[in-house]
Amino acid sequence: MRIPRILLAAGASGSGKTLITCGLLQALVNRNLTVASFKCGPDYIDPMFHSRVIGAKSANLDTFFTSPEVTRYLLSENAANCEIAVMEGVMGYYDGVAGTTTQASAYDLASVTDTPAILIVNSKGMSMSLAAYIKGFAEYRKDSHIKGVILNQMSPMLYPRMKELLEKETGLSVLGYVPKVEDCVIESRHLGLVLPDEIPQLRERLQKLARILEDTLEIDEILKLAADAPEVQVAEPQISFHLEKPVRIGVAEDEAFCFYYKDNFRLLKSMGAELVTFSPMRDVHLPENLKGLILGGGYPELNAKELEANASMREDVRRVLNDGMPCLAECGGFMYLHDEMEAMDGNSYHMAGVISGRAYRTQRLNRFGYVTLTQKKEVFGMNDMGGIPAHEFHYFDSENCGDDFDAKKPQSHRKWNCIHGTDTMMAGFPHLYFYGNPKVPEAFLRKCSQYGRQDAR
Repeated sequence: MRIPRILLAAGASGSGKTLITCGLLQALVNRNLTVASFKCGPDYIDPMFHSRVIGAKSANLDTFFTSPEVTRYLLSENAANCEIAVMEGVMGYYDGVAGTTTQASAYDLASVTDTPAILIVNSKGMSMSLAAYIKGFAEYRKDSHIKGVILNQMSPMLYPRMKELLEKETGLSVLGYVPKVEDCVIESRHLGLVLPDEIPQLRERLQKLARILEDTLEIDEILKLAADAPEVQVAEPQISFHLEKPVRIGVAEDEAFCFYYKDNFRLLKSMGAELVTFSPMRDVHLPENLKGLILGGGYPELNAKELEANASMREDVRRVLNDGMPCLAECGGFMYLHDEMEAMDGNSYHMAGVISGRAYRTQRLNRFGYVTLTQKKEVFGMNDMGGIPAHEFHYFDSENCGDDFDAKKPQSHRKWNCIHGTDTMMAGFPHLYFYGNPKVPEAFLRKCSQYGRQDAR
């Protein structure tokens, strides 16, 4: 399959990848191009910014979660009928699993998808040293896939000389520069960037940045580089499970619960789920005729007062789960199921009361990064789902994390107990990517189908 595509990478976090990716996406949209965008790795928030720009849901591509074949399939599915696909890298270009491998790095994604990479270099405080820096990245691996460079925080006065020098010294195309743009910065907080809706005049900022990039980037050359990308060899994964009759699954979706992978929904729908969104913050009751619940991650700690105030919704959730409605709950959704949750304001608030104990704030990231989950008991009626790739990223912890799964860090002996796993519930801090192990959504939907035979709301 032919997919014009590029990957924007950098030598380190904080080099301007997200800002420049969003600005370039906006410039491409302004040219009336149909654009697909992707984030390398498990990040939820960067794709929200991409989505706001391109007007369509952005996707993740993560080579820890999925095999090379499935990764290429997801690229092809999400980029179908688009004129260009833009991928945003993660951390430093070669930074992968355990900090000692390139697995799941931006470089790994470029290799798996055979995508030309453009290295974004924060050039503040450097001139001639840029040649050594760029050359090191381009030659660290023979198949680095790095085909071009963008110089961030570069002086317009210095740029013409640096472009000539760097192209001579490195043999790479310098595809433009980005001057210092303080009024276009995207702010951060404890889980990463703030959400798009929280940034005043976000569209105006992105349009201003796009106008700047039209003048400072060689966008026509970037488009040519993308068009020259090799064809992608695609094979559809074999997903044999499909429900005989669709089941209605309620998905919590608002400011408190907004961390979802687009392709998780794709797989659930392909298996026969009908997804119905609701807001635990604002809706008085759950939607009618649900057969299962999905409570994703997000920022319940910033919206705890509103969640507590919606007592009728908390009561609905408690009632249906105690009645046996199947539920998948991750991180923030797991916290919502507790008796109480400490919020960012330091106060504790009543939550749904399904899981005994309290979720509380800590001062550091807890159990951060990729893990492989292994169940210790039957969950959703299935004895052995096999290894489940997952990811944790949270500053909160629980008095009652659950102990029905083992979570093991890759390239490490470190492991811990986690997740409440029962015949009808899988709830804990880890985030799941369903294409990494389709047995999880299969087992969940089977249980939802069985619950659906009851006369229950």
